[in-house]
Amino acid sequence: MTTYWCERAWLPDGVADAVRIELDGGKITSVTANAPREGTVLSGLTLPGFVNGHSHAFHRALRGRTHHDRGTFWTWRERMYSLASRLDPDSYYRLARGVYAEMVLAGYTSVGEFHYLHHAPGGKPYAEPNAMGEALRQAARDTGIRLTLLDTCYLAGGIGVEPDEVQRRFSDGSATKWAQRVGELREEETFRVGGAIHSVRAVPEDQLSEVDNGTPADRPLHIHLSEQRAENEQCMAAYHWTPTGLLWDNGVLGERLTAVHATHLTPGDIKWLGEARSRACFCPTTERDLGDGIGPARTLLDAGVRLSLGSDSNAVVDAFEETRALELNERLASEKRGRFTAEELLAAATDHGAIGWDEVGELAPGAGADLVTVGLGSVRTAGIEPSGVVFAASDADVRDVIVAGREIVRDGAHQLIDRPETVLAKEIEALWQS
Repeated sequence: MTTYWCERAWLPDGVADAVRIELDGGKITSVTANAPREGTVLSGLTLPGFVNGHSHAFHRALRGRTHHDRGTFWTWRERMYSLASRLDPDSYYRLARGVYAEMVLAGYTSVGEFHYLHHAPGGKPYAEPNAMGEALRQAARDTGIRLTLLDTCYLAGGIGVEPDEVQRRFSDGSATKWAQRVGELREEETFRVGGAIHSVRAVPEDQLSEVDNGTPADRPLHIHLSEQRAENEQCMAAYHWTPTGLLWDNGVLGERLTAVHATHLTPGDIKWLGEARSRACFCPTTERDLGDGIGPARTLLDAGVRLSLGSDSNAVVDAFEETRALELNERLASEKRGRFTAEELLAAATDHGAIGWDEVGELAPGAGADLVTVGLGSVRTAGIEPSGVVFAASDADVRDVIVAGREIVRDGAHQLIDRPETVLAKEIEALWQS
């Protein structure tokens, strides 16, 4: 049994003072407010761990190297493909290890890795068919973060278009072969496996239900959905459906589905997603970096769609920045303030169920023992109301992080990886010089 005494903690019914939290292994066994000081002291405000619901770890190597580019999402994608062509299991492990360490330091305790970089150049499988996924598993294990590998089916270079040289690394040839490869992955305490449809551009209509059926019913299924207007136009031209409508027509919409981005939706799309009780994962820092647009987050929530958040391209890794951007983007789009309550924002930021960890995300008995403590004495957080932390704090204010009962960050320092910034710098330089 491990005991923590929190100066303040954000419990399911609000912020409380002098909270004792007792852990047994990876579970919270008791939570008591106004408790006498005992055990390990966590100074500041303790929150449930944040979830990064959508990540492409290898995109981190693009940070600071594409910001000056003009053009569109599609021209940015060419630079991303150039990077993808350079990675192998060893270099991907080293890069991901630095990226996941950065995430934990920023307050994330779990990550959903939207993983489509499967095979060797030219599409030849590695001797171990899941070598790239196993590299990500090992990187997560070594940095202490929970990982859901959202293994992604990617079969086409566009609607009716064969994969190009780089995209052949992504493809298993069919949804059946994709499911067979994914079926060889084995879960462990902090590693789970879900499924993903890259997009309606990359998975033909006759394969959509195959991916759905090939993903275990108790595991999440994600998809890039309506991120770009061009995607909607191509889908309408080919299928006479919006991307959401195509999923509905093929029986893919449901409670375990998360629509990533969900930026350019029609009223009918929103109705379908709400009726299905699906989720939408917004990635505000990437969506603004790529010029994607602002999705209808408030309207989706009001329609019954559950919201989650992700860092996507990892142009920014800061759980607080993603969380407040959900509200601030809505203010820009609606010209109104107060679109979400602080409680709604925290719920989206800690929805681990979106990536298959339904037991994580609250400071309550029986929940997974993921805790993040934020300092309230920095120049950013001094004098704030505790519930305003989502608007004031940054990743630099994260002091302590506990994942599944294990201390991963203490006093702002990662306990498993020494100087992750050096790890990242070395690997990223090596990749671009290769």
